[in-house]
Amino acid sequence: MVMKLLEEEKMKMIWSEISYFSKWWDSIDSQKKDAVKRLIERGQLEIATGGWVMTDEASSHYFAMIDQLLEGHQWLEKNLGVKPKTGWAVDPFGHSSTMAYILKRSGFSSMLIQRVHYSVKKYFASHKTLEFFWRQNWDQSSSTDILCHMMPFYSYDVPHTCGPDPKICCQFDFKRLPGGRINCPWRVPPEAIHDGNIQQRAHMILDQYRKKSKLFKTKVVLVPLGDDFRYNEASEWDQQFQNYQKLFDYMNSHPELHVKAQFGTISDYFDALNKAAGPLLFPNVSGDFFTYADRDDHYWSGYFTSRPFYKRLDRVLESHLRAAEILYSLALANIQKWNKMSAFPSSDTYKLLTEARRNLGLFQHHDAITGTGKDWVVVDYGTRLFHSIMNLKRVIIDSAHFLILKDKDDYKHNPSNLFLQMDDVQPSQDALPHKTILKLSTEPRSLVVYNPTEQDRSAVVTVYVNTPRVKVLTALGQPVKVQVSAVWEETITVSKEAFQVSFVAQLSALGLGVYQLTEGTDMNTHLADYNLYKKGGSLVLGTSGPFKLDVPQNNPINFKIENPHLQLWCSGSTGLLEKVKLQDDSKEHHVKVEFMWYGTTSNRDKSGAYLFLPDGHAKPYVTSEPPIIRVTTGPLFSEITSTYRHFTHSLRLYNVQEVDGQSLEISNTVDIRGERNCEIAMRITSDINSKDRFYTDLNGFQIQPRRTLSTLPLQANFYPMTTMVYIQDENVRMTLHSAQSLGTASLNPGQLEVIMDRRLMQDDNRGLGQGVQDNKITANLFRILLERRVRVDEKENSQPVSYPSLLSHISSLYLNHPVIPMAVNKDFGATSLVSEFRPLASSMPCDLHVVNLRAIQSKEGVGPSDEAAFILHRKGFDCSFSSKNTGLLCSTTRGKIPVNKLFNEMKVQRITPVSLSLMHTPQGSQNKSEIQLNPMEISTFRIQLR
Repeated sequence: MVMKLLEEEKMKMIWSEISYFSKWWDSIDSQKKDAVKRLIERGQLEIATGGWVMTDEASSHYFAMIDQLLEGHQWLEKNLGVKPKTGWAVDPFGHSSTMAYILKRSGFSSMLIQRVHYSVKKYFASHKTLEFFWRQNWDQSSSTDILCHMMPFYSYDVPHTCGPDPKICCQFDFKRLPGGRINCPWRVPPEAIHDGNIQQRAHMILDQYRKKSKLFKTKVVLVPLGDDFRYNEASEWDQQFQNYQKLFDYMNSHPELHVKAQFGTISDYFDALNKAAGPLLFPNVSGDFFTYADRDDHYWSGYFTSRPFYKRLDRVLESHLRAAEILYSLALANIQKWNKMSAFPSSDTYKLLTEARRNLGLFQHHDAITGTGKDWVVVDYGTRLFHSIMNLKRVIIDSAHFLILKDKDDYKHNPSNLFLQMDDVQPSQDALPHKTILKLSTEPRSLVVYNPTEQDRSAVVTVYVNTPRVKVLTALGQPVKVQVSAVWEETITVSKEAFQVSFVAQLSALGLGVYQLTEGTDMNTHLADYNLYKKGGSLVLGTSGPFKLDVPQNNPINFKIENPHLQLWCSGSTGLLEKVKLQDDSKEHHVKVEFMWYGTTSNRDKSGAYLFLPDGHAKPYVTSEPPIIRVTTGPLFSEITSTYRHFTHSLRLYNVQEVDGQSLEISNTVDIRGERNCEIAMRITSDINSKDRFYTDLNGFQIQPRRTLSTLPLQANFYPMTTMVYIQDENVRMTLHSAQSLGTASLNPGQLEVIMDRRLMQDDNRGLGQGVQDNKITANLFRILLERRVRVDEKENSQPVSYPSLLSHISSLYLNHPVIPMAVNKDFGATSLVSEFRPLASSMPCDLHVVNLRAIQSKEGVGPSDEAAFILHRKGFDCSFSSKNTGLLCSTTRGKIPVNKLFNEMKVQRITPVSLSLMHTPQGSQNKSEIQLNPMEISTFRIQLR
């Protein structure tokens, strides 16, 4: 590339993803690096988007989408001094308005998209609206507008970019000249351009250019010239450049053709477009471009669920990365304050953070989190995620170690004997984690609990210990109520070595709490009780240890569990949910959970990693063997667990007044490894009169209203769900919160369903070349939240915008960012700890979320600077819900926070608003005394703490 661009000044090239570019950069010498910088300065080489990857836009969470963009832009700033201004997304399978917002907030002026439903493309083309200002649903002004170009045809390859006829366009892909390794499927090969054919060939391609230009409002035409795995040989550079330059020279020397043709970058195109458009106004478009179909009924709704094990692992890494970033930044500020920088491994730890950022970033690629990679590539992604989770646990431990010590002079970093140990271990990249067992004695064992959310929080903490005789005390010696539950090794076998200890921890926002665990009896410790059932079958149990364990002869009609907010009834024969009653509401709501199977069509084209092509409506999950149902009751939580052949389904109610007690938790452990061409779904059917409307989130950032259309095939009515989906009528809203991205639908009024795993034996002909057969035992975690609506605007159903309630936002936050318990290593039992580390002066306002507090790289070397990127999101919320008894401990402040009241015992030395990915700093904006955000706004600040 460098050699060819230096040879030919008229040739231009764009590059998008920094992950691969940075690998190449590290392998070249300084002379070549200087040449690259010259090419960028001359405008011959342009970096478009400049994220770590070209991110997926369906399954990726906005935290990770921002983080991979930041990582790319930080790399560019340090190595090239480049600030991209145009987005380039030719391959994500459908497009989200969240990405448009992120680019706009990062200082981009324009963007390009490609994979949009063929009927939508046709509609936009017929109205000449393929270029438009993409505006966010909630935006009443034009502050979020970004100019977007939608490519009009089937693909981004050369046959589909010069004009409407691929048979002709393919003849101008000069890598396909006769004698090469690839050819044109339309069986008319390209011809090298020479004096004898140039007139005919120029007129031929110019006709395509003219036809393409008729679909747009200006006479400026963009013709991308590239494809997957291209420009990797010098010969192709010559073939494409020399033949096209002859065509351009011919066209430009014939004024009667009325054309000027040249090579250009994507920014060159938008510059020319803006010049040509003048005062011409492009239309405004709001909403997203899901679900994508490229032909017939081939909807790409399968990848919303494919490889769900890794979609879950992605979110586990994400919550660990955010937790580690924040704690590391707080530790750095404190270490500088205490003058202990020489004792703390800040550079080594920063390396682990950087590697984790890049591994999470890499996994946002549109063939990674999507589940559309080859088996061996998926293993590589999984291994990277797995290693980074382990490394981030070290970052959290090292940071917490310093912050929790009473005497900071006691701090010594010993990587082979860590001060704290995590409470779970994941044995390999494709296995579920299991809890470590803490050994207790009569000497108190300290447990440090980290709350990674910006709210003061009451959380049920569960750890495994080696004895059922347990006392738990606060750091100040106050006894705490404890529930000791059995650890089940098999469905009906109680462990003799391990016991679950659960207690409610009171934790400050972003803070660390300390609790003492001791072996011994205590009146505040209560054992859980168990009833086990198997309809029509007998159960032979081993010893139950200290637990009361009954096996009644007959199953009841239903099981009932309750807490201060909810009563639940489950079927006596299936163990699955049937009814829910809110304690402050006299009505019982029918909320029925079922499991369903989808098969794949008998047609030639079948479901695969990308496509969902079912054989009709789902069929109920039926089993000849009745489930084993286990009912747990205790003072802190009660649960009903039903074990079936293909899944174990647990429904849990926390017996607490706060947020965690407001919703019911569902966990499904799914195993369909023995099946062929099937997909397993969880369906929730309610008496909510939702008609044909439902609401899914886009990337955990915003809500997109949806309609189920009976005129479309079933698979077209599935949409991506990153964190939540809900249905509602004038009285009730039911939200399904999710801790992993999956495909979701509402195929009938009152219904929600999610696909939990899919196993498909064939390729679906979209480039992967294999089926999806590497299924794992996969854990899915959800919460169901029922809320009564108290003020309903009749117009709301027709509005293009909807918002979760504040309670729903916080419930989602807690589900995705669980507290992190860490036990003090037995070797350090005598070390004195503070009773708590409280970094914030108080909880953040309910609607303000700390997206990240991310240490910024130093200008030289590999360590951190003394600044962090403080990223805040003010969430839009729906006020038509009761604010009584919600368990929320926070308030709202109209998006305002005084800077001097943010932190406790730390001072904000400097705070500067910057663009989202740190590329641009507005003039004269330093050291604001107040942060103010509008609803839905995400803003980044450079912050220095001391």
